[in-house]
Amino acid sequence: MAEGGEEDIPRDAKVVKTLLKSMNVDDYEPRVVHQFLELWYRYVVDVLTDAQVYSEHAGKSTIDSDDIKLSIQSKVNFSFSQPPPREVLLELARNRNKIPLPKSIAGPEIPLPPEQDTLISPNYQLAIPKKRSHPVEETEDDDEGVDPTPTPNPNASQDRRDLPQGTPQRVSFPIGAKRPR
Repeated sequence: MAEGGEEDIPRDAKVVKTLLKSMNVDDYEPRVVHQFLELWYRYVVDVLTDAQVYSEHAGKSTIDSDDIKLSIQSKVNFSFSQPPPREVLLELARNRNKIPLPKSIAGPEIPLPPEQDTLISPNYQLAIPKKRSHPVEETEDDDEGVDPTPTPNPNASQDRRDLPQGTPQRVSFPIGAKRPR
């Protein structure tokens, strides 16, 4: 970062650079200063606009420190949500912990909860309709000796050929299934 043009930059930009330096941020793009200035100006304009509204609502002719404090507090309350008090969280934890965990399935491997409570069982199905064979219409350009019936796909599985025409095939996919490498 070039330090040669320090005299030409505005005072606010110098303040931003000083803040960055005080936080041990030495390497940054010059645009960072402009972005901080834009954020800073936008925040100040929002706070002052709200303070002016509060002042007018109170019937005052000028904005005072109470209007500014109220505006800042409303911005903080609107922008950042406070966590619930510790007592509320402890009560919620007590209520949740009163419910026992589901019994696990006993087996030689790692014990798992019942299938309805796991994420490893299939959880949705796709209905894939069997492709219908459409007869080929003859046009004037077609040869007379061409058979219009399509040839069956030699790669199709035997079970699909045994299904009646139009019967959808159901396929299940488990969530989180590991792919073979």
